[in-house]
Amino acid sequence: MAARTRFFATQRAKPAPPDRLDVPPARTLLAPGMPRALVLLVGAASVVVVIAGMTAASWLIGPLFLAMVIVIALSPVRQWLRRHGAPSWLATVLLVLLIYVLAAALVLVLVVSVAQLAALLPTYAARADDMVAQVTSLLSRWGVSVADLRPASDALDFDRLVGYARTVLSSVTNVGTNVLFVLSLLLFLSLEAATAGDRQQAVAAERPALAAAIGRFVRNTRRYLLVTTLFGFIVAVLDVVALLILDVPLPLLWGVLAFITNYIPNIGFVIGVIPPALLALLEGGWQRMVAVVVVYGILNFVVQSVIQPRFVGSAVGLSTIATFVSLVFWSWILGPAGAILAVPLTLLAKALLVDVDPRARWVDTLLGSRAPGKDGREAARG
Repeated sequence: MAARTRFFATQRAKPAPPDRLDVPPARTLLAPGMPRALVLLVGAASVVVVIAGMTAASWLIGPLFLAMVIVIALSPVRQWLRRHGAPSWLATVLLVLLIYVLAAALVLVLVVSVAQLAALLPTYAARADDMVAQVTSLLSRWGVSVADLRPASDALDFDRLVGYARTVLSSVTNVGTNVLFVLSLLLFLSLEAATAGDRQQAVAAERPALAAAIGRFVRNTRRYLLVTTLFGFIVAVLDVVALLILDVPLPLLWGVLAFITNYIPNIGFVIGVIPPALLALLEGGWQRMVAVVVVYGILNFVVQSVIQPRFVGSAVGLSTIATFVSLVFWSWILGPAGAILAVPLTLLAKALLVDVDPRARWVDTLLGSRAPGKDGREAARG
């Protein structure tokens, strides 16, 4: 009996095994003694500093990420050449040439079209002044005084609008230095693409979660660009045909504009329809402007609002609200480049901040385009 008592006393005196020790919460380990509110404030201040730094460096981040996205989109061409026996150096050279030809063609079309627009706008000066006078007279009949309308009529001065167009033309023609910078980045990134596979394998050996997240970002970005480019090209061709039928000047310019604005989520259609609608108003009156808006609206509803989101949502896994918020956020930070690159930038941030951390899968559930089922709930709990 005494031996049994000593045995139980010895067992009670032994410390608990390591896996049964009380482990303090993660926030205690990360910031012992710090109030939760202070931790949140420090985190928010860090986010503000990072955003301010990105805004200050937007001149570098925008062109660099644009060049990276272009290389990611066209890198399958190099892989296809390698699979068909082309040497590595030849595949890289052909990839660089392909990128340069596409960029040069796009810049050439834009510069020539904007120059034609700047030369065409002064011919509509009298027509625009007459329309402003008619609108002012109509509003005055409804009780709006001329004095109240004077600020609006001064703002709609056509000579001022022509000056704005010439300013845009000068900015387009002076963009050569920026284009040269982007082309230089494209050259270096295309050369680095030859060793991208080896680099990814090296990263996967040390950080498999990071390598998997980056690979997922590359695949989703490529799918998004493929789907958006395909539907943008279809819409642009249909817009050019419609503008030719409606006899709207410079249909090729507006088709290129529709193609570019298709990369801007949610509001790209509105940006693309305003210039041709205004030019149709000056050329053929409000009837032709309404026809342009109706044609663009039908095409946008059928192609960009019904068909394209189904493919884009499944390709990138972002909900509509997440896409719109990303558009506003990246436009605020990077300007027009951020609007065009909003979805790829969000995919990269998601890959680096969410996909690499299993504890952050609940964020992926919130950003996703599909309602979470059983797998989504399990991922959120993980």
